[in-house]
Amino acid sequence: MLYIDHGKGGPADVLKPAEGPVPQPQAGEVVIEVHYAGVNRPDVLQRSGSYPPPPGASPFVGLEVAGRISAIAPDVKQWKIGDLVCALTPGGGYAEYCAVPAPHCLPIPRGLSVKEAAALPENFFTVWTNVFDRGRLQAGETILIHGGSSGIGLTAIQLAKTFGATVYTTVGNKEKVEFCRKIGADAAINYREQDFVAEVAQLTDKKGVELILDMVGGPYIERNLKSLALEGRLVQIAFLQPSKVELDCLPIMIKRLTVTGSTLRPRTVAQKAAIAQDLLKKVWPLLESGKVKPVIHATFALKDAKLAHELMESSKHIGKIMLEVKK
Repeated sequence: MLYIDHGKGGPADVLKPAEGPVPQPQAGEVVIEVHYAGVNRPDVLQRSGSYPPPPGASPFVGLEVAGRISAIAPDVKQWKIGDLVCALTPGGGYAEYCAVPAPHCLPIPRGLSVKEAAALPENFFTVWTNVFDRGRLQAGETILIHGGSSGIGLTAIQLAKTFGATVYTTVGNKEKVEFCRKIGADAAINYREQDFVAEVAQLTDKKGVELILDMVGGPYIERNLKSLALEGRLVQIAFLQPSKVELDCLPIMIKRLTVTGSTLRPRTVAQKAAIAQDLLKKVWPLLESGKVKPVIHATFALKDAKLAHELMESSKHIGKIMLEVKK
């Protein structure tokens, strides 16, 4: 099969097409003939050498795919060869075939294309477990979502709004402000021109927000603490800026704040399977009704994964970047 190799890691141009054996399903797994794969920020980190795969995972890049099941292990009963699915993968998604734990597969939502379905797993698994499980977002609360024009951000905006929250977000330019408002944000703050701490204070009459979803880190951490309401929660899911900072932790005590976070890839098969079932029950109907939708910015051929990563690193995109593997 054709797959994308990143060698020993480095800049985007280390991504090269290569040939290797088609994976065979191990116990509990299916093999998917990949039609589309999603491009995600963790892929960039792995390619650069700063995010090694967990033990037992494919050494190759790619965390979400959609396509047709081509092989199944004897103990897999919930799927059959020929089924169209999308899946969260432990790695290896930039390839013509990818082995995946069977419980991490989900049916293609009715009304969505295979490409749209491939844009779902990484973002929706991440947002569900962090915003609704760890973040405990409830209807009537207010959430601030940093990086609102990213795949994660747009997913979080839509789901939080659909489940009854007031949604604020930060983005980097006017076009992104307008897009996020159109898709459901109650307010979008241009962080290049506005201080989000001051804007949140004004929007909430100085009360602050109940929940913040952050993938920036660095100086944002202390500013987030200032922007949280009493009993507020900060959920950290990535660090585009340094994770090591010096900050005043007094607000955590004074406002009884919760600071938490998580990574998705190292979780157990059972933990990710539980998230998949929550999505199937609570989010898939929203996708099928059109209340929530994936946003795709650009699609590249598999062999052009380098260009996809360059676009990701430019932060010029709004929504998902996809790879077409099989026409």
